[in-house]
Amino acid sequence: MSDAQRICLGAIAGAFGVKGELRLKSFTSEPEDIAAYGPLESEDGALSFEITLTGQSGKGALIARLSGVNTKEQADALRGVRLYADRGRLPALPDDEFYHADLIGLEVFDTGGAPLGRVKAVLNHGAGDLLEIHAPGMTASVLMPFTREAVPTVDLTSGRIVADPPEGLF
Repeated sequence: MSDAQRICLGAIAGAFGVKGELRLKSFTSEPEDIAAYGPLESEDGALSFEITLTGQSGKGALIARLSGVNTKEQADALRGVRLYADRGRLPALPDDEFYHADLIGLEVFDTGGAPLGRVKAVLNHGAGDLLEIHAPGMTASVLMPFTREAVPTVDLTSGRIVADPPEGLF
């Protein structure tokens, strides 16, 4: 199945306790919703897990049980595994919301039509989404806030973003 048909909903952050529970980072808008989409699969599709939420850690991660994971060692071995769902099981989004997977690879242009680069990743370190843009001729990527002010237009049909980046960003 192609990446366009699957969406990453979360990642396993490691074991929690000694009985197979683990810390789970959710990428859904409501973190608890990660358990509502049925079985989630590893990126390669080799592993599939039913998720049962059991609590929250003090660090903002969810605490969960995954089907087939019964020991701390099994939970530790899954650290870093990303969990995916088929796109068809996810809700349709309003026009002004996007799945991160839909933004990756889009070309970025400034408001005058000049090319700025291509979206390499969508990051969130707690203060809002950032578009990591790979700009031609630059050695480092540029991080641009994904806000209405900086990104007034996302056109998924045309595969492009129109950006009005903050002064001096590019």
